[in-house]
Amino acid sequence: MSAPHTPVLREEAVAAVEPGPGKIIIDATFGAGGYSRSLLDKGATVHAFDRDPDAIAAVTDNPQDWPETLEDPPRLVLHPRRFSEMVAAMADAGIADVDGIVMDIGVSSMQLDQPGRGFAFVADGPLDMRMSREGPSAADFVNTAPEADIADVLYRFGEERQSRRLARAIVAARPLSTTGQLATVIRKALGHRPGAPKDPATRSFQAIRIHVNGELDELDRALHAAETLLRSGGKLAVVSFHSLEDRIVKRFLREASGAARSTSRHMPEMAPSHAPTFEQVSKAIRPGNAEVAANPRARSATLRAATRTAAPSRERLAA
Repeated sequence: MSAPHTPVLREEAVAAVEPGPGKIIIDATFGAGGYSRSLLDKGATVHAFDRDPDAIAAVTDNPQDWPETLEDPPRLVLHPRRFSEMVAAMADAGIADVDGIVMDIGVSSMQLDQPGRGFAFVADGPLDMRMSREGPSAADFVNTAPEADIADVLYRFGEERQSRRLARAIVAARPLSTTGQLATVIRKALGHRPGAPKDPATRSFQAIRIHVNGELDELDRALHAAETLLRSGGKLAVVSFHSLEDRIVKRFLREASGAARSTSRHMPEMAPSHAPTFEQVSKAIRPGNAEVAANPRARSATLRAATRTAAPSRERLAA
């Protein structure tokens, strides 16, 4: 199968979860299946999650490309669910723990490249942005939300310093129904100069997409789900694409590994409230020059990996 996009840091992420025959690995963000294909080629059994029905249909409609779904038992099991629901989904499958979990956070290239999905503004399309194709769309948000709420979303999730100005412009331009209309409003409000290295609409589109899909809350819940599901010695690998995502992953691993014991060098060291649930936390791993040259979207990617300890998960301790 030739995937419609190039998975970022695939070799590094796959190596980090150490797939092999007999191992159960979760691909939390299936997409076009790039990670899953590598995991299967190493002999692992893969449980793949994706809330995008198009991603699931690409496999179920083309079983000849994924013969592992037809094995008995299947080595590729699809879960058309949010990755934050991993614990419940694996319980439904009769699996209590797994050997590895890999996550590739955010929107996929195949979603960005389809104008009809409304994730990007390179080509005009409906203002949608819903990964699951369910629930309120981006158009619903920009056309009905109070101005203050729009400004808050643009600032929090897009780190847009002109968020209030943009929110006023968006409200004044209602109703908006296409990505092109929204991008035009943003460019006009920010005084965009054609030919500038970065389109100012990029930050706002990111912010609205994150809000519509609840992406950061999903990531936080998925990390805690991974802590619950990974067996002792299990491997976690997370690839993120912007600072908001990476901040959540970095903070989670610092707290889980006991590295965030004191917030100030002037304060006494405080004992952790729980035994570390992760160890061997890697430093940030980023794509090399060759990968960035071949795939410019890899430029902002960061991989962080860690190993699960034998300590009980914090979720179980709190139960």
